[in-house]
Amino acid sequence: MLFDVIEVEPLNNYKILITFENSEKKIFDVSTLINSRPRWQELKNIELFNTVKVWEGTVRWIDGQDICPKWLYDEGENYEV
Repeated sequence: MLFDVIEVEPLNNYKILITFENSEKKIFDVSTLINSRPRWQELKNIELFNTVKVWEGTVRWIDGQDICPKWLYDEGENYEV
């Protein structure tokens, strides 16, 4: 099952807190992408990293990097308040 992202918040250590349309929240560690893929390395700049926004049901940064919502959902760690 695929759920759209409805909210995203940048956290410390290159992690993001994601809220899906089913109200589940997950934490996704973006540092793996940042450290392994050249296109993502510019997000080491924390000001740029913090530009993350919801875009068409997923997350996207100002320079165009985005992540499939299924991957965010499957690989994200469950977040509980």
